[in-house]
Amino acid sequence: MHTYDVTLLTDSRYVNPYELTDYVKNVLHEDLLVKQALESRGLRVARTNWDNPDFNWNNTRYIIFRTTWDYFNRFAEFSEWLKRVSTQTKLINPLNTIHWSLDKHYLRDLEIKGIQIPQTIFIEPGEKRNLAEIAKNTGWQELVIKPAISGAARHTYRLNENNIKEHEAIFRELIQSEAMLLQEFQNNILTKGEVAFMLFGGRYSHAVLKKAKQGDYRVQDDFGGSVLDYNPNVEEIKFAEKAVAACEPVPVYARVDVIWDNENKLCVSELELIEPELWFRKSSKAAELFAEEVARFIEAT
Repeated sequence: MHTYDVTLLTDSRYVNPYELTDYVKNVLHEDLLVKQALESRGLRVARTNWDNPDFNWNNTRYIIFRTTWDYFNRFAEFSEWLKRVSTQTKLINPLNTIHWSLDKHYLRDLEIKGIQIPQTIFIEPGEKRNLAEIAKNTGWQELVIKPAISGAARHTYRLNENNIKEHEAIFRELIQSEAMLLQEFQNNILTKGEVAFMLFGGRYSHAVLKKAKQGDYRVQDDFGGSVLDYNPNVEEIKFAEKAVAACEPVPVYARVDVIWDNENKLCVSELELIEPELWFRKSSKAAELFAEEVARFIEAT
């Protein structure tokens, strides 16, 4: 008999935190909303950090990745843990989904299935050409480069002909061991922002608009970005649902980050299927919809 039906995963910063900043309060509040919604369906719920050495993963039927926001800085360690824990319990979203969505090469898979993405060049480890040479061949005036495995805008740089040589050294260092994405910079990110769509079981729940602070292009609140309520139109909702429908299998939970490209077409900038912030605090029904989908998944498996 398992002690818990579901364990919510966080990172150690959000377990008994010393300092209750607004950011930490949001993390704790949203996990509480999820925990209560799951418990209202009769599920026994625990919460711990993914790298807790004292937690017996055999004692929980399922684990849900919530706020494991240190994994991309400890990727080798996280990968080993993921491999190990997948033999001890069941993962939500499932392991194959997590592996696929860890690496932004998934954008190419989405594009093949007819989902619009920003113009992207994938640069593989060991690339011998320098960054300026690769960029020149694109013909793009402004570009963004980022690692294929990343989060919170780690090593994400906005480039143009005036500053690209300054980034050659870091590019050369990174490309030795990890793949990179080079994308045309989408100017609408500065004016329109980026919309995050939350979907549970492939169905739209709610959305928020993320906007960068003045003078920046990174919409993450780590860099001073703001989060606003957003009411998408039918076309936008259908686009987000189509992107999630292209995943196999359809994930229990997903966040689709959508921008308007330089031709004002909707495109997927990122698909978050591991540990996305889901802004449960922005929608009174979201935690219930999430718990309903988790319960459905558990019954089916």
